[in-house]
Amino acid sequence: MLTVGDLMVRDVITLQETDGLLRGDDLLKLQHIRHLPVLRGRKLVGLVSHRDLIRALARHPASFGAPPRAMADIMTRELETVTPDTTAREAIHRLLDHRFGCLPVVDGEGALVGIVTEADFLRLAARLLDRVEPRPGDAWAQGAPP
Repeated sequence: MLTVGDLMVRDVITLQETDGLLRGDDLLKLQHIRHLPVLRGRKLVGLVSHRDLIRALARHPASFGAPPRAMADIMTRELETVTPDTTAREAIHRLLDHRFGCLPVVDGEGALVGIVTEADFLRLAARLLDRVEPRPGDAWAQGAPP
C-alpha cells in the first residue's frame, strides 16, 4: 500500500512564526514553492500559501518605520495534517475534498516531518500513466527495455 511517507518531501522549507512577510515572499520565489509551513520550534503551528502572502502584501504594504508583519499575523492556524503512514488514497481525497494544495505531514507530537503536495500526486499519476500508456518517443515504448 502506497503511503504519504513514500511520496512526501522530507526536506521542507519552513519559517518561524516570528519571521516577516518579506522573508516568506523571498523564500517562495527563490525555492519555487507555493506553501510554507510555519513552526514554533519544531512544532507545526500554521501554514502560509503564496496567495496568503500576495493578499497580505497587497493589503498592507511595508511602510517606512512601521514594524514588519510576522507570519503569525497571516498564517492559517486550523490545519488538516496527515502522518507518514496515511495512505496515499486518503491523502488524495483530503486534497480533493477540501481543495487544498498541500498537506503538512507530522509525527505523533505535532512536529513537521514532511509535506505532500498536488505536484507530488501529479508526478505519481504521470509515472503510473507512463507505465500503461507510454508517451510517443519514449525509448521503452519502441521496444527498448525500461
